[in-house]
Amino acid sequence: MQWRGRRQSRNIEDRRSRGGGSGGARVVGGGSLGILAIVVIGWIFGIDLTPLLQDASVQQPQGGGQITAADEERAQFVAVTLADTEEVWADVFAEQVGRPYDPATMVLFKGVTQSPCGGASGASGPFYCPADEKAYLDTDFFVTMERRLGAGGDFAAAYVVAHEIAHHVQDELGILSEANAIRQRVSEREANAISVRIELQADCFAGIWAAKADERFDSLDKGDVGEAMNAAKQIGDDTLQRNAGRAPNPHTFTHGTSEQRQRWFARGFDTGDMRECDTFSADRL
Repeated sequence: MQWRGRRQSRNIEDRRSRGGGSGGARVVGGGSLGILAIVVIGWIFGIDLTPLLQDASVQQPQGGGQITAADEERAQFVAVTLADTEEVWADVFAEQVGRPYDPATMVLFKGVTQSPCGGASGASGPFYCPADEKAYLDTDFFVTMERRLGAGGDFAAAYVVAHEIAHHVQDELGILSEANAIRQRVSEREANAISVRIELQADCFAGIWAAKADERFDSLDKGDVGEAMNAAKQIGDDTLQRNAGRAPNPHTFTHGTSEQRQRWFARGFDTGDMRECDTFSADRL
């Protein structure tokens, strides 16, 4: 991916040195791994992370520490990728929605921080919080992707950023609030099924971003799409559960299978059309 020397977004809130943020409410939005990954990644690393699910209002130790050269490079990469999403979605909203796009803020942290949606840690994975319209990311997660999940490469990392910003796109369109309101009124099994549709649509929107970014910036290298597809595969619910030593249980899926995540990303990439990302009306996911 060609990203060096290009515009960086100013919509970055950098908490890596000081930690911080607001404590608060229960989790209401999804992320690239989200709630399931708090448990599954905990299984993989042998860490009990369930307190993050049980009581998100409890203040967690804040992040911070020395910022290395690698940390800074990853932060610059995120800032460039975020800038790309801002330009692409501004164009897509103008062409397909007929109104301006209001960009999200990306919070960078190191270790642990707080959000209105609860505590965040590198182990829980990136997530989007609709309460403050911010995406939260510990850039060390990119290292986890490469070393623990087998999803390395700069465009795999870009896919993660694009997926979280896609949740903001859903929020802008009113999709996320409506879907989450329904999830609160139904059974856990039904709520999980709705969550899968939310996440697969975000994958589809990420595919739209990837195609449009390449058209606008000529930024993709050979093999970049393959990196994103591999990342989608490695963070599918079925693959995560198998890698955690458990048999896949579809009723617990919240993000979709590896095959579904790959297919919906490809659908967005191939069509560039938001209407083609309507997972909520799809008979087959």
